[in-house]
Amino acid sequence: MLPGPPHRDDALLGAGGLAVGLLLWSLGLYSGGPTDYRPLRAGWLVLVPLVAMSALALLRRSRPRFALAAGTLAVALDAWTRGNLATVVLFADLVYAAVVYGPPATARRLPFSMAMVAAALTLGYLAWYQDAVALLAGLVTALITFVPAISGAVVRNHREAAEAARLRAEQTALLAEMDRVQAVTAERARMARELHDVVAGHLSAIAIHSTAAQSLDDERTTREALGVIRENSVAGLAEMRRLIGLLRDGGGEGEQPAAAPTLAGLEALVRQAGANGAAGGLTVRLEHDPAPGPRLPAPVELAAYRIVQESLTNALKHAGPGQVVVSLAASERGLVVEVVSPRGERPGPRAPGSGAGLIGMRERVALLDGVFEAGPVEDPGSGAQAWRVRAELPVAEEDREPEA
Repeated sequence: MLPGPPHRDDALLGAGGLAVGLLLWSLGLYSGGPTDYRPLRAGWLVLVPLVAMSALALLRRSRPRFALAAGTLAVALDAWTRGNLATVVLFADLVYAAVVYGPPATARRLPFSMAMVAAALTLGYLAWYQDAVALLAGLVTALITFVPAISGAVVRNHREAAEAARLRAEQTALLAEMDRVQAVTAERARMARELHDVVAGHLSAIAIHSTAAQSLDDERTTREALGVIRENSVAGLAEMRRLIGLLRDGGGEGEQPAAAPTLAGLEALVRQAGANGAAGGLTVRLEHDPAPGPRLPAPVELAAYRIVQESLTNALKHAGPGQVVVSLAASERGLVVEVVSPRGERPGPRAPGSGAGLIGMRERVALLDGVFEAGPVEDPGSGAQAWRVRAELPVAEEDREPEA
């Protein structure tokens, strides 16, 4: 595969090295010195390795190993001529580029290889010259072979470390974004459950009583239905106002949002549900079995309240005439909430529903690692079909709040 166009910096490096080499040649400045014996003494022969090395500089990034191999031959030829300092410097740069831009295997092996080459040439110089000048020649050889290789290895390690840090930062940012999306999704689901539980019961009562007021031509019934509609409208608006207050920033001035519902409000909820269902022959009874004791954690009380609220809403929409029994009982794990309502088809149109109530209840129980059941059962007393919602909400002993 042919290499692409050379990098701009490589082209500048090759052109600069060639210009400096030509300047040194024109001034008669050779690295071998006037008295040094070289086999190829003609001055113009110095230009051959110089031009070759300048051309190889164009391949220092795209073909670093080939450039180093050909450059080795060029610098060996330069050693047989009178020598040009620019050729030697360009070769040192090819060694550096082979480590920085070459494959990982080359980057690992080349510093060791260059150290061996420098040591071997130093020993050869000692055997040839048998003088201290051989040590100086060995030092120069190390400066153009081993030192560039070590420098390239250091630069490459720093670049790889920086790239690894960049990748870790990108992964951290990606994980943070995934956590943010999950948190937003969970918050939207929580808000959807809360909004449904807040308004579903009141709107169901409004829909049923407005249907009764339209279908029955009775002034007394219409007046009672309008009274229930008004009561549920006011209560629904109050709940909506509380929910909106919870969504606002708590640092502003004005009235603070009301606290979340607790089990203490179940009696009022049951009374309201009984008033709403009285027109359809539906009564509601609360059975609170556990004796007074330590208060339950706020999430458990809120979940229990919302489960009862949604169960009563479903009974108001779907149950037939009869009694709805709401019972709360203590268990070894925590609290058991059970709502049993008579099954049947209510006369006339029913309020629209999409099953979101059961989904919301199941999600609330799942968030507390509890057990949720909903389905038809048989009333042991009358043998009639009933609908039961049962939720077991676990409470750890250390999470129980002391009784106020």
